[in-house]
Amino acid sequence: MHNIIVTGAGKGIGRAIAHQLLADGARVYAVDREEALLSSLNAEFGSTLECCQLDVTDYGAVEKFYRSLAGLPLFGLVNNAGILLGKSLFEYSPEEVARVIDVNLKGAIYFSRFFGHDLLSRKAEGCIVNLSSSSIYGGADPVYSATKAALVGLTKSCALKFAPYLRVNSVAPGIVETDLFAAISADAVQRYRHAELVKKPLRPQDVARTVGFLMSEGGRNYTGAVFDLNNGFHM
Repeated sequence: MHNIIVTGAGKGIGRAIAHQLLADGARVYAVDREEALLSSLNAEFGSTLECCQLDVTDYGAVEKFYRSLAGLPLFGLVNNAGILLGKSLFEYSPEEVARVIDVNLKGAIYFSRFFGHDLLSRKAEGCIVNLSSSSIYGGADPVYSATKAALVGLTKSCALKFAPYLRVNSVAPGIVETDLFAAISADAVQRYRHAELVKKPLRPQDVARTVGFLMSEGGRNYTGAVFDLNNGFHM
């Protein structure tokens, strides 16, 4: 049974990923900052799920979390935690810029650092999946887009540095109907839907299945790759 950490696991895509990995036979360590969401997860999934209340932007808390897992044979990490404000560059306050960068990028850096160090020190095989976004090709929220593009850079750099033991990939979904969906303007959604080649809306479970594939033996030869799940939008 693989031990896999999922950040931002309380709702949306993160919750779907936790569900998929549990169905695939993994033991999931679900990280979220909201206790109520973790309680709901625990009630739904039970004994194969460990819930960990944690702010991914708190370096000390992340370090303490990894110390609590000392000796556990970790296999996987899914850096999913993220926020979207849906603002133009002119609407952002400095505090909001810092918050989006902290959650979307620093959290992934912190978790990748401790996870990578653990597995490399044991010369153990494992896998990291970073949740990026199709906004890397340009989106209405430039701060969000910048962090998601940076995650692709983090993915490729870690794939180089963590080889041959760890595979590191990124999944970049288009518009997924989660709570973050509300931050996107109706006009932007309409333009996006019009340009999609596949007319089936992207769901959290569709993203989760791709993450599950990358964590599986089927994904054994992929590293440094970006999986675009955007219904052909960028064609």
